[in-house]
Amino acid sequence: MQTEKITAHIVGWLRDYATHAGMKGFVVGVSGGIDSALTSTLCALTGMEVLCLEMPIHQSKNQVTRAANHIFWLKEKHPNVRSHWIDLTPVFDSLIEVLPSVEEEERRLMSLANTRARLRMTSLYYFAALEKLLVAGTGNKVEDFGVGFYTKYGDGGVDLSPIADLVKTEVYGLATSLGINQEIMDAPPTDGLWGDDRTEEDQIGASYPELEWAMDMHSKGKSASDFVGREKEVFQIYKWFNAVNRHKMLPIPVCVIPENLKSTD
Repeated sequence: MQTEKITAHIVGWLRDYATHAGMKGFVVGVSGGIDSALTSTLCALTGMEVLCLEMPIHQSKNQVTRAANHIFWLKEKHPNVRSHWIDLTPVFDSLIEVLPSVEEEERRLMSLANTRARLRMTSLYYFAALEKLLVAGTGNKVEDFGVGFYTKYGDGGVDLSPIADLVKTEVYGLATSLGINQEIMDAPPTDGLWGDDRTEEDQIGASYPELEWAMDMHSKGKSASDFVGREKEVFQIYKWFNAVNRHKMLPIPVCVIPENLKSTD
């Protein structure tokens, strides 16, 4: 992978898009993970305004520390980077208090996890509108177009996606070349939506390298019957997530009204 050329390509694409849109720069939610670290760094390299938001909601201390350390590193290197700490925990707790109770606790927990992502999206767009910035998405290719591992209208609600054509191993490759903090490089990927340290691999049941392999096999028309053992298990995991999250990857369905029903004749 030609990391320097890919970096230059993404940075140029970001700068051109923002300039043509008449915007001043970008706002990025920084979580302490590799994807947001790379995205915010690429945005900073444009030389345009970059606002990094840290938005904890009952976040584990190590995630908060990694995010803060990355933002400090980024601001030291790039004078065009600013940041805000927005503690959304009281907002989240207040919302929970007014929501009705439900019997199915597991479904409630999943809904609340997605609610965290949507509160963060709302905060990002508040600052985007206030300061003429674009919300830069942090999703990679496997998340966005493979297993759909993101929240619809949460972290999936963005203006542009600079790293969505990079699989996770390519994200790490670019991050390494840009000198992103080792603690972020070493941290297991987590979506940070549960208030604990559960990883994305814990939730999905497969690692990103495994999912990249399955995504490649799926694109080549393979089926589960072509594999055995762990490979078959991983492929089935990928296919299941790809199917149940397909609605996130497709345009919003529109009910088209036949013209004869609209006609007054």
